[in-house]
Amino acid sequence: MMTRGLVLGVIWMMLYCVCSSFQQEPPFLFNGFNQGDPRLHLQDSAIVIPRNHVLQLTNASKTQIGRALFQQPIEFKPSEPVSFSTHFVCALLPAGDPSGHGIAFFVSHSTDFIGAEPTRYFGLFNSNESSSTRVLAVELDISIAPDVNDISDNHVGIDVNSAKSNVSANASYFSEGRNIDVKLLSGDPIQVWVDYEGTTLNVTLAPLKTKKPSKPLVSSKSINLTEIVKGRRMFVGFSGSTGSSMSYQYILGWSFSKSVASLLSIDISKLPKVPHPKSIKKPPSLALDALLSLIAFLVLGLLIGGYMYRRNMYAEVREDWENEYGPLRYSYKSLYKATKGFSKNEFLGRGGFGEVYKGTLSKSREVAVKRVSHEAEEGMKQFVAEIVCMRSLKHRSLVPLLGYCRRKRELLLVSEYMPNGSLDHYLFDHSQTSLPWWRRLAIVKDIASALSYLHTEADQVVIHRDIKAANVMLDAEFNGRLGDFGMSRLYDRGADPTTTAAVGTFGYMAPEIVTMGPSTGTDVYAFGVFLLEVACGRRPVESSLSAEKRFLITWVCDCWRRSSLVDAKDPRMLEFSSQEVERVLKLGLLCANFVPEARPSMEQVVQYVNGNIALPEFWPHSPGIGVLTPMALSPGRLTIPSLSLSSSSNNSMFVTHSVFYGSGR
Repeated sequence: MMTRGLVLGVIWMMLYCVCSSFQQEPPFLFNGFNQGDPRLHLQDSAIVIPRNHVLQLTNASKTQIGRALFQQPIEFKPSEPVSFSTHFVCALLPAGDPSGHGIAFFVSHSTDFIGAEPTRYFGLFNSNESSSTRVLAVELDISIAPDVNDISDNHVGIDVNSAKSNVSANASYFSEGRNIDVKLLSGDPIQVWVDYEGTTLNVTLAPLKTKKPSKPLVSSKSINLTEIVKGRRMFVGFSGSTGSSMSYQYILGWSFSKSVASLLSIDISKLPKVPHPKSIKKPPSLALDALLSLIAFLVLGLLIGGYMYRRNMYAEVREDWENEYGPLRYSYKSLYKATKGFSKNEFLGRGGFGEVYKGTLSKSREVAVKRVSHEAEEGMKQFVAEIVCMRSLKHRSLVPLLGYCRRKRELLLVSEYMPNGSLDHYLFDHSQTSLPWWRRLAIVKDIASALSYLHTEADQVVIHRDIKAANVMLDAEFNGRLGDFGMSRLYDRGADPTTTAAVGTFGYMAPEIVTMGPSTGTDVYAFGVFLLEVACGRRPVESSLSAEKRFLITWVCDCWRRSSLVDAKDPRMLEFSSQEVERVLKLGLLCANFVPEARPSMEQVVQYVNGNIALPEFWPHSPGIGVLTPMALSPGRLTIPSLSLSSSSNNSMFVTHSVFYGSGR
């Protein structure tokens, strides 16, 4: 018995030594995979196909999870930086229609993923955005799931403890200065590099025989890996799932290291071929022939129906009177293709009277296309004529209008694309980088110059009627461009505007617009509010703020009364000129004067904002300055028919806030 025990002990020690020899610290390299390799830990559906030496995560079966991990955890000594670099080659094949979901390379603190669902969550997460395991994952996704904000059905994303990506991009790689698309679900081998150092995670893609591009596809600079895995010990591997739709998910090779410098190169020539499962063909039968004939007949009918539908889809409305505007007209088909069918991926935002999409015309010219619904047929001719007239406006600080298209009850306006979007995003969205004061002042000067041109230099007087930060666009150099002329009106010099409709945006509308209609003075009022929101970095009305700060005009004036006008500035501006900020704020209050006659013209505003002439003397207690409601006026000074006025004890008249701006918040 003693001899037998000694022999078993020796055998156990030999096995332990053999197994220990397989336990290796990074770097490690797999040029293909062997069944039973002790370095791999396979879970659920994951297998190594012996004849192909390919690691398969899932196959053509529904509701599967497959994971493959490196058996030993990656550990970092206290003196080592927590970093890693990995390079793997994968392939995804369709296994039905629709095809299934993609795969993810992951770093986790554990090998247990309790609660993970076999659906579009890659076998790592679930629909509650929670998991018992903390995970950093790089997803190669071939389905689009709106509930996790997927951008397309062919994208790469970086996930932290959730299937909602922190950052994502459509699958592609950079080569010779251009971006080339990569189809993940093509069945072709794809190389993926994932590099993490400091707090930066870079993900790079390329086809099999292409060198690693110098520019990553996606990058996140705020990944704290030790915080995610709660320590300096982690597991690495791959995970995939199928859910109700299937795909074949293969890993052909894998290299991993703690640094880019020590990463071993995968030998492309030694990688196994991608398996392509073939379906078993059955001999045809009479019933099958009949079924195929019926299908062919239905397909022919669908093709004819599709042709008629497509023809009707591109149908346009054309009338003889439009012939003179021929060079300005775009075909609906060209705009439909330019915007990829008005895809939500090309959606830029919603303007004053329509939705705006990005489009790419021939010769790679980028444009913005606005879709406007126009229910009433009456006035369409005049509307198109005015839009075409606006195309004649030539000023460097206006968004150029390129043309239009009419289709049924829809009008499409084509203008030059502004790559940096609208100014309001930089003022009010604190996730955006704040604009410095010198840039804001330059934009203010641009818009002042544009408005002065519209009022005094254009062939006809143009009243914009909707001046606000959301309608100020920024070109590639962040120059300000005034856009969205959907509410604008033109009239001959010396004549009155042809409309008295009170249109505009709450907070920017001059009080007299209700009774006297639009004028250049109402544009000046809106420009004054615009000056304040640019300098203060907030909207004209903020219902969430306290009563004394809710209305921008009154709050800025209150700051002035307290001799702390510069305190009204945007707190995100760190470097600024107090003198310039005060001049802009005072000019904003002057332009937004309650009394129309007290407002300067835009020609004067240009002189003021450029510092060519000094502002006139006025104070926070001057009539009409900083006034929204109530405003005390002597009897007979203000005559407003059909408006409700109430008398005060001192025999003055008060105009209530609800008269001009509505009672709601």
